[in-house]
Amino acid sequence: MTYFTHILLNNVIPLTIMIALGAGLYRAFKLDIKTLSKLNFYLFSPALVFKMLYESELTMSLLGQTLIFFLIYFAAMYLLVELVMKWRGYQGGMVTAMRNSVIFYNSANYAIPLNQLVFVGDAFTLSIQIIIMMMQSLLPNTYGIYSVNAHKQDPKQSLKTIMTLPIIYVIPLAFLMRGLHIPVPEPIYAPINYISNAFIATALITLGVQLGSMKWQLRFSDVMLSNVLRLLIGPAVGFVVVWLMGIQGAMAQALVLSCAVPTSLSSVLIAVEYDNEPEFSSQVVFSSTIFSIFTVTIVIYLMKFIS
Repeated sequence: MTYFTHILLNNVIPLTIMIALGAGLYRAFKLDIKTLSKLNFYLFSPALVFKMLYESELTMSLLGQTLIFFLIYFAAMYLLVELVMKWRGYQGGMVTAMRNSVIFYNSANYAIPLNQLVFVGDAFTLSIQIIIMMMQSLLPNTYGIYSVNAHKQDPKQSLKTIMTLPIIYVIPLAFLMRGLHIPVPEPIYAPINYISNAFIATALITLGVQLGSMKWQLRFSDVMLSNVLRLLIGPAVGFVVVWLMGIQGAMAQALVLSCAVPTSLSSVLIAVEYDNEPEFSSQVVFSSTIFSIFTVTIVIYLMKFIS
């Protein structure tokens, strides 16, 4: 009950309040969703990723093993969702929207606080989650954008779009500066801190604005299918992957927990920015965040069986 109450009070309710504020602001002022989306892609998200990677303490051994886990897990979930979509007969933009809702998950503003709650501020498990966050920041801004535009525009144009995104330059820059112990001048680091601190609020308000602008024609079966794949099948696949890799202890628990979080806000931002099933994507993010209070609690309980 302690986990349940803490997740409710410290994750779900604060997220819901921010989303509700965004919806209310849209109703009152008709905020421009495209402007908010661009702020997230080109300003707030890159600043957050740079700050967290630059300040983290990662070893090459931990980085390598975590990346291997992530790639196997990502491939397994990708294959699974492809089989499900083929069975369901999805076509057009819905294929990308469903896929993104399952393979892109909230590894930053949900998973990092959750990690630190469960492992009581452990630096080792936080480093694992930061690596997952790095990959979950990079992939939506590369593959995610390419897949959304694949059926709309020439691949060269999609690649050109991807190359304009700061996130693909921020990640190697953060690693390089951290590895070479290059300090960031305070007049530059202070704005990075301010901007990164604004990421969560801006992303959630963006989701709220999108929800406030929707007609709310609930696509129950599609939304619930995505929720089941992300919240139930996702952590189950994580359990299998750590078992196959022979990973044990705190690392195994941290990796499984990283697979249990709800759909990422990135899926909404991509859907809005490139007009690809934004209503479905918004409904999935909102519902998976609410349902995760129950599913994450179950995963945390089952983690004690990982030795």
